[in-house]
Amino acid sequence: MTETPTDNVRQFTVSEDDDGIRLDRWFKRNLPQIGFATVSRWARTGQIRVDGKRAKPEDRLEQGQVLRVPPGGEDTPAARKAAPRLRSLSPEQIAEAKGMVIRQTASAIVLNKPPGLATQGGSKTTKHIDGLLDAFVEGNAPRPRLVHRLDKDTSGVLLIARTPGAAASYSKRFASRSARKVYWALVVGVPKLSEGVIDAPLAKQPGTGGEKMHIDEENGAAAKTRYRVVERAGQRAAWVELEPLTGRTHQLRVHMAAIGHPIVGDGKYGGPDSFLTGAVSRKMHLHARRLIISEPKVGEGTGGKLDVTAELPPHFAMSMEVLGFDPGLSDASPMGDEAPERTGEEKKQAARRHFKQARKEARAPRRARGDASAKPKAKGKPKAKPGLKPGGKPKPKPKGAGRKPTR
Repeated sequence: MTETPTDNVRQFTVSEDDDGIRLDRWFKRNLPQIGFATVSRWARTGQIRVDGKRAKPEDRLEQGQVLRVPPGGEDTPAARKAAPRLRSLSPEQIAEAKGMVIRQTASAIVLNKPPGLATQGGSKTTKHIDGLLDAFVEGNAPRPRLVHRLDKDTSGVLLIARTPGAAASYSKRFASRSARKVYWALVVGVPKLSEGVIDAPLAKQPGTGGEKMHIDEENGAAAKTRYRVVERAGQRAAWVELEPLTGRTHQLRVHMAAIGHPIVGDGKYGGPDSFLTGAVSRKMHLHARRLIISEPKVGEGTGGKLDVTAELPPHFAMSMEVLGFDPGLSDASPMGDEAPERTGEEKKQAARRHFKQARKEARAPRRARGDASAKPKAKGKPKAKPGLKPGGKPKPKPKGAGRKPTR
């Protein structure tokens, strides 16, 4: 948004970030002190102009258009709802916020959220990611915004949008499931199938105040999770990759508990059985390892794909070591997508896993061999009919052939 003062009348040039937005939404985003009633009255009386023409609140704006806004409007009741003030953060809080950054682009700030830190505030939650975002406000830049969330005890990739326009763009990608997320988890026991899709609808569990989910085949919302066992520690535990194909609350945790393999440390859904003895941490072992999402075009940039990987928190890394799991066995690529280029050693490991799985499948009864031996042999080329050349043309009959002999 670029403002050009003209006496008391204000003129704004619609920025790329506001391209395609409704006129009333533009006011809410850029001039929140002016209420909707005032915007409607100005539009009805022709005081708001877009490129010199009258405009309605529902009209869509385009980048580069000039918006004429009359003076005043701030003295309405809506003006008392002043734009949210920035929080006063301590140097320690600013350092904590910036210490979580793993990638910054023109449209996003990507954090590696530690376990135990909530994404948003609540009735009993005063410290959270949303409250630390003021650390990234510089000058007159807008306050960054959350576009998705992670559970308090889940660690890993968390994307923050720099501007309202970027937030809208990223939110659409998450809602349309075009964003690909891969989680790492340690689970109790080993799933019978090395990979598969858990399809079980979820709903809020009655009597829990909405804080706990459960599987509800009749009234639940559709929920699907794809999983793959990467490595196992005997029958004690397994390391799995999880890809949520839908985005329900606590989806991964409920689904893994539902198949009898709760996430290690998830007492809420796994109960006492979710904790392993020995040196394995009692914290929850669920980590948003990788995020792949398309970036909106910002300025002279062309967008492209944002592909970010977050390192494991200390307790998760220690448990991996205790259980003998090798982090190099997974590149955390979204299952079903083309994996990035791997090193020679990683390719060898992938090949070993492939042949190991193939040997398991080969133990099944091989009925196909017996069936193949009973199949009739394929017939050769049909013989040419008498009187036909190999090319298919009839042979010329000798003269007098077919005539009755004369007496």
